[in-house]
Amino acid sequence: MDLENSKKYLARAQKVIPSATQTFSKGPNQWARGVSPNYLMKGEGAWVWDVDGNKYLDYLMALGPIILGYGNKRVNDAVKVRVDEGPVFSQMHPLEVEVAEVLVDLIPCAEMVRFAKNGSDATTGAIRAARAFTNRERIAFCGYHGWHDWYIGTTTRDKGVPAAVKELTHTFIYNDIASLENLLATHKNEFAAIIMEPVGVEPPKDGFLENVRELCTKHGTLLIFDEIVSGFRFSLGGAQEYFGVTPDLASFGKAMANGYPLSAIVGRRDVMEIFDEIFFSGTFGGDTIGLAACKATIEEMREKNVIEHNWSYGNKLLASIQSLINENDLADSIKLMGYGVRSIVAFPHKDDKQSLLRRSYFMQECVKRGLLYFCTNIICAKHGDAEMSFTLDVLSEVIKEFANTDKNNNFTEKLYGAPVEQIFRKA
Repeated sequence: MDLENSKKYLARAQKVIPSATQTFSKGPNQWARGVSPNYLMKGEGAWVWDVDGNKYLDYLMALGPIILGYGNKRVNDAVKVRVDEGPVFSQMHPLEVEVAEVLVDLIPCAEMVRFAKNGSDATTGAIRAARAFTNRERIAFCGYHGWHDWYIGTTTRDKGVPAAVKELTHTFIYNDIASLENLLATHKNEFAAIIMEPVGVEPPKDGFLENVRELCTKHGTLLIFDEIVSGFRFSLGGAQEYFGVTPDLASFGKAMANGYPLSAIVGRRDVMEIFDEIFFSGTFGGDTIGLAACKATIEEMREKNVIEHNWSYGNKLLASIQSLINENDLADSIKLMGYGVRSIVAFPHKDDKQSLLRRSYFMQECVKRGLLYFCTNIICAKHGDAEMSFTLDVLSEVIKEFANTDKNNNFTEKLYGAPVEQIFRKA
């Protein structure tokens, strides 16, 4: 597979772009080096083409935003109208009202809406609103919530974050209600908000989300669901609708506009009205491109039963992959985690480096065969019968090869380049 143009662009990028990328997860050290493309040029349906003209089936879907498939005509046509008429103006645009009304109709906690561009914008706006509403400063979280100081200061990527900011954010453990209870008891009446992804790839234990909801109400602390990933995938109303637990505020993004930049903070009217008093404002918060894309995306999802399709396809894919794992006696070496609409293939090992090595080899063997695989299964409406057949043909070969390599424990010898790296390195 010719990757000459990809290599040339990467060499140029390394001279002018730190880490050669705008998004860590898209960078060259996150993919199987030596065989993976570095730059993609176009997409259609569930397929993408790199700058050298090579075609791949995609299951990462641009890190999650592509839910209808690349190049959806309805969405693109709606965007083209706005490009011609104008993307931003000196005053507000009717789409701000129209899309806000749609979200209020769809999302259980939504009584009012504010728009932004990135997931980090929305989570951080929600945190500021919570602090202003409660007149408290501490935040408790579990999960990933973006690049802003209040969160990233708790990670190994904390350079540049003041110590005073770090001290106000605390972690608790998903599915461990005692870890949250201890925080709230230790800093009584100090927590403005609990922010969490309602679900990742680990299912919530019976009563966990409900117990978090009750604790927040008891302690006068706002519950914020970060639905940047889960929103528009589990259901049109998000994971909060799927699990039947309603937060005070929620952040949405990624799949809500099928690839066009848009995010939103939604929530209770009395809490959202604090936005009248805090500063949360940006030139492009109400641009017509993202809003038109969102409106068209929701219309398409409703008419085409996209969520039902994605659940069905994803569940079938998981069952088929599990069968391949079992057939090759790899149940202890390869684990499936998550739900039909979003799952991962994991390689558990007591040594993290060995786990990364095995994942790198798996990714390498997939991309060699035309499957651009991040070991993540994010489903779009254009994953269909042909895509399923192609995927299982590739994975049947790769999992068989993996079994042989696992038996001989010679992953290092078979890897073309350095293993993929962790974005958040352990101290």
